[in-house]
Amino acid sequence: MGIDEKRPFIPVSFAVLTVSDTRGPADDKSGQTLAERIEAAGHTLAAREIVKDDADAIRGIVRAWARDKAIDAIITTGGTGFTGRDVTPEALEPLFEKRMDGFSEVFHRISYDKIGTSTIQSRATGGLIDATFVFVLPGSPGACKDAWDAILKAQFDYRHMPCNFVEIMPRLDEHMKRGKP
Repeated sequence: MGIDEKRPFIPVSFAVLTVSDTRGPADDKSGQTLAERIEAAGHTLAAREIVKDDADAIRGIVRAWARDKAIDAIITTGGTGFTGRDVTPEALEPLFEKRMDGFSEVFHRISYDKIGTSTIQSRATGGLIDATFVFVLPGSPGACKDAWDAILKAQFDYRHMPCNFVEIMPRLDEHMKRGKP
């Protein structure tokens, strides 16, 4: 496991959606954390928005981004808890053509090492929508750091071995709606 320096770095295009009834651009720490890490890793931040905790609004933005060929991956932050307004998993999981159960499991393992059993209060998830990677993260900057630093940064680096998301991206369309590349 590690970086194969013989392989080129291939930048990926990300969109970041903050789901919150209370955050605005000035105090969106989780969205800012993700945006900074995405760009620091050499990737492109193609879109960034804040939306209220409303399933239809969340679905609408993510569907549009997933259909945009200029966006390879979407990360949402917020709305993964258990309160009545936490609806991000309910909004997006029905759209998943393929679930990524391993993402949730690894995220919770990493989170458990940092916050213990409190990790069970998050319903972080991931999957594919229209051949676009979608990750649903908690709304805390710490959770966003953990997900990016310990999972997503490596998986979105083509040089990461033994495998990574970038090398399979051209094949995601084989059976999806966008058709073959």
